[in-house]
Amino acid sequence: MARVAAPLSATGKQSTHPVDEVLPLPKLALYGFQHVLAFYAGAVIVPIIVGGALGLTTEQLVYLINADLFTCGIASIIQAWGIGRIGARLPLIQGVTFTAVSPMIAIGLGAGGGTAGLLVIYGAVITAGIATFAFAWLPPKAFRTIMRIFPPVVTGTVITVLGIVLIPVGLNDAAGGLGSPDFGAPKHFAYAGGTMLFILILMKLGRPFLNSISILLGLVGGTIVAFLLGDAKFGDVSNSDWIGITTPFYYGAPKFEWFPIILMLIVMLITMVETTGDTYAVGDIVGKEIDSETVARALRADGAATALGGVLNSFPYVAFAENVGLVRMTKVKSRFVVVAAGVFMIVLGLLPKAAAIVAAVPHGVLGGAATVMFAMVALAGIQTLGKVDLKEEKNALIVGVSLAFALLPATVPVFFKEHMNVDLSSLLNSGVTLGATAAIVLNLIFNGLGKDDAHNVPAAASPLADSPLAEASAAGTAVADTAVADTAAADTAAADTAAADTAAADTAAADTAAADTAAADTAVADTAAADADGEPTAAIPAQSAEGERSAPAPTA
Repeated sequence: MARVAAPLSATGKQSTHPVDEVLPLPKLALYGFQHVLAFYAGAVIVPIIVGGALGLTTEQLVYLINADLFTCGIASIIQAWGIGRIGARLPLIQGVTFTAVSPMIAIGLGAGGGTAGLLVIYGAVITAGIATFAFAWLPPKAFRTIMRIFPPVVTGTVITVLGIVLIPVGLNDAAGGLGSPDFGAPKHFAYAGGTMLFILILMKLGRPFLNSISILLGLVGGTIVAFLLGDAKFGDVSNSDWIGITTPFYYGAPKFEWFPIILMLIVMLITMVETTGDTYAVGDIVGKEIDSETVARALRADGAATALGGVLNSFPYVAFAENVGLVRMTKVKSRFVVVAAGVFMIVLGLLPKAAAIVAAVPHGVLGGAATVMFAMVALAGIQTLGKVDLKEEKNALIVGVSLAFALLPATVPVFFKEHMNVDLSSLLNSGVTLGATAAIVLNLIFNGLGKDDAHNVPAAASPLADSPLAEASAAGTAVADTAVADTAAADTAAADTAAADTAAADTAAADTAAADTAAADTAVADTAAADADGEPTAAIPAQSAEGERSAPAPTA
């Protein structure tokens, strides 16, 4: 990418780049809160799903949501503001990755569920965060070599697998939540279907801002209807405190076990590709050059935030692609808007009553919204695979066999529960783990290390033209894809125009040359006529290829 210089001011001095512009406080607050709205549903849905799967109490779930929001705010400020060589200093919102949902549930249930499961998860999260932070300090050449392990055929497959594996999680919530006494009751599916329909209508309206908050509005609308019909209980809201402080290791000291750590390291490898893609995408949008050092700073922020998340009772973090799309739509490029959004999230993380309201969302409503989000994540992977030459048998085999491995845990669960060591089962009883591992190994066997650098690799992880979105909610994903597609269309149009101008210039040059040739022929003809009349003539200088007259030829 060519370097984009900041525009010059009227005095001739270089002005502040839009990314580094500090907007007036009212605008910072307004635009920052808009980012929070676009991000909120995707942020809180991960702790809700994981906490529900592990069987946490309502009080524990409220604390988990608060911890997530609080840490999201800190992580976003680190990424946008920057601390030394940590943080991309770009308008990137940090949120909990969806890639980790299925593996974390597998780890937690393998450790017995409840808070005991959380402690093993946090041990793996802290270790993976430290490893990611250390990885981002590698020399650029080594960094690029490792990133070549993730070409589009790998990351596209992984994101498709992620969506496919998560869709059943959303459907279980749509049925009322696993373990509920009325699991599968029609009323739960009615709430899920109504919520889904409302979200689709908002998306159909095509308003950019409505698209970015359609999941949030769907959750709010579905919960209101459920409350009016007596199926949403907010009794715990009144019992919750107004102010609550997130403290380190609230659930106890983390436990470090090898197999969960290995699983979380695989998750972080995938999220590194996602953040890399989102960094390049937002750089294109705001007109800021992205080099390997910028990507490394973004990944250091991911690693630091993930390790901090494990300490503050949260989960792994990644750049959220729906907010990248929001930057494109609003054309507000200042990174300090994201800093303001981080402040809002920290404040929300200190309000247990707000988290209690979120925890009261009925399972059916949550399942309807989550199913849409997870289905769009799968679509993101399919869109990326569309850029891969699947006519080549080796690429088709990588995708097909990886999908088959990913479906094994859900299809034959008894193999992992009754015929496998408990520790090994906690590692392998995950479609994401098996599918991702199969894709990476098969690609190395068939394709080896590709020649693409880190800039080209991330196209796999997200519907963004060059960004992996394993992460984001469906609405934001689709919006981000559209945004980059529009940019690409504009670039193509500009290229076509330039080509047309060049063609026109060539035509004009050809016409001029033809005219000169005709004039020269006429002159020669006149000379010949003059010679016929017996009059001497001077030699006419020839036209050189460069358009200059050559020296006259000597006369006999």
